[in-house]
Amino acid sequence: MLDLKNPLSQQQAMEAFFFGYQAFTAKADEMLERRGLSRVHQRIVFFIARYPNLSVKELLALLGVSKQALNMPLRQLLEMHLVDSVASETDKRKRLLELTAEGARFEQALRREQVKLLERVFAEAGETAVNGWLAVNLALGQSRLSAD
Repeated sequence: MLDLKNPLSQQQAMEAFFFGYQAFTAKADEMLERRGLSRVHQRIVFFIARYPNLSVKELLALLGVSKQALNMPLRQLLEMHLVDSVASETDKRKRLLELTAEGARFEQALRREQVKLLERVFAEAGETAVNGWLAVNLALGQSRLSAD
């Protein structure tokens, strides 16, 4: 286990995380840039694909951003016909988000590249390391929810 009281160990852990994230996002960043989009757009289409018929309010909670921060990128995705906004059948005031056919293909292409990388590095690292990686990432995600 890393000694996180040691500044060198702190830097080593953070550097590994930064470089890992950089590798994870590199191919997707290229694909996004070709469309004039950024990582926030990827996060939006990812969560809409993951949770079909997601409300705007639910998307805001998942992303942990304000309405103001979501407005522009979501509007761009709507204008590009990657995302549709439809009225809920039970509450016409509630807007539900879904990917268009083109949006679904785009999200799958982005995810495919990242899954290829994960498959390769997971195979190299082995099951124990992968389980540890999943545990650490789940704990990081939970810390976001309990940081208040």
